[in-house]
Amino acid sequence: MKAIVCVKQVPDTSGKVAVKPDGTLDRASMATITNPDDLSAVEAALQLKDATGCEVVVVTMGPPPAEGMLRELLAMGADRAVLISGREFGGSDTFATSQIIAAAINKIGVEEEDVVFCGRQAIDGDTAQVGPQIAEKLHLPQVTYVADIQKDGNSLICKRMLEDGYMMVKVQTPCLLTCIKELNTPRYMSVNGIFTCYSKPMEVFDYPALKDDPLIEVDTIGLKGSPTNVFKSFTPPQKGAGMMLTSDAPAAELASILAKKHLI
Repeated sequence: MKAIVCVKQVPDTSGKVAVKPDGTLDRASMATITNPDDLSAVEAALQLKDATGCEVVVVTMGPPPAEGMLRELLAMGADRAVLISGREFGGSDTFATSQIIAAAINKIGVEEEDVVFCGRQAIDGDTAQVGPQIAEKLHLPQVTYVADIQKDGNSLICKRMLEDGYMMVKVQTPCLLTCIKELNTPRYMSVNGIFTCYSKPMEVFDYPALKDDPLIEVDTIGLKGSPTNVFKSFTPPQKGAGMMLTSDAPAAELASILAKKHLI
């Protein structure tokens, strides 16, 4: 049994957000973190490992420096890592990205009891599309917005969060789950994990390694194979400082201020 976790290295949007003159994000000049929802997916896989002893494989698509993020996940307890990296993959939108990651998961292999975990969505794009698209291309049943997981033989019972409540879904493995932050609290790297993370296996899947998969075609990957593209990104204007009303009659004071500004 394996737990395959798809993760993404994203810009730290709580800090400096750099935008190039053409409106695209200048990712090279921004600090990066592991996507928060993906950390919940990693923790879910590690909890499954604690309960069943299964192997945990973490997978990401990105430039070579993304290896550092994968080493951190190995230090948390993952068993091996796969970095999907190649110039041919650059500029991929969600459609092309899901094609490439699905091909990589095919190469890793999905067996009868395996579970593929993804975060709900990435904080840089907020599309929540890649996980479900991977499931469709791997022909796997999927449950999205998972807030609780219970293993029941060859099935998983998942609590799926909705806007106005939740639903309980029973899904048979192999399957794909997308996880939300309410699912768990991700663990920290352990001291022993830090010492051993560089001795754990890490593979790099480049274009030649994946090109024989039916999903990998020149017109379905990279910028050329992306049916969508980002028109423009920009830093929102900084909001002004607020005002605290401390008088005994704040409503009257607020009305007076708004009247002076001719807003009422």
